[in-house]
Amino acid sequence: MAEAAKRAGRTDKPVLVAVSKVQPDERIAQMLAAGQSVFGENRVQEAQSRWGETFTKDRKDIELRLIGPLQTNKAEDAVKLFDVIETLDREKLAGALVKAAQKIGRMPRVLVQVNTGEEAQKSGVAVKDVSAFLTRLKTDYDIAPEGFMCIPPVGEAASPHFWLLEKLAKQHDLKTISMGMSGDYETAIEMGATHVRVGSALFGERDYS
Repeated sequence: MAEAAKRAGRTDKPVLVAVSKVQPDERIAQMLAAGQSVFGENRVQEAQSRWGETFTKDRKDIELRLIGPLQTNKAEDAVKLFDVIETLDREKLAGALVKAAQKIGRMPRVLVQVNTGEEAQKSGVAVKDVSAFLTRLKTDYDIAPEGFMCIPPVGEAASPHFWLLEKLAKQHDLKTISMGMSGDYETAIEMGATHVRVGSALFGERDYS
């Protein structure tokens, strides 16, 4: 990561988000012992079990980021648990988050997920709708996102999608750009990522059996 930032002439330090989904507890414990403090989770229920039970004592020193899709019926649980929700992608979810925040008394920071590949099966705001969506978040929900996140289509070069997300962030004066995973995080950093979401390159391959 440091070398990629150096190649890009960057003086800031991109944030490593350790993606802990489906990883065994011993690997998480090893990463905590190594000093890692920012973790990304894909599912609310799994995150509740891990950070609300197994690693409760470590939670106060951890920034926990939701990087997977969020259903509106899980909004309250997500608001209670996560420091950052990276996958805000529709008005219905914005409303659910605001309602949950009013009830609980805290609002996580949020990113808007952008569907840079215009994939019908994937979550995210269409590129052409980003400006209008940001306006509605501000005027109707009083939500000010910190930035954008994206997941490039499988089988396509990631760099055009990274370029597009960085361009959108500049256009809207947003500082946080979450992009890049185990296979392309160096490219993402070279193209402006402030946060990279790395799982298997840190923890080893996942066992879904």
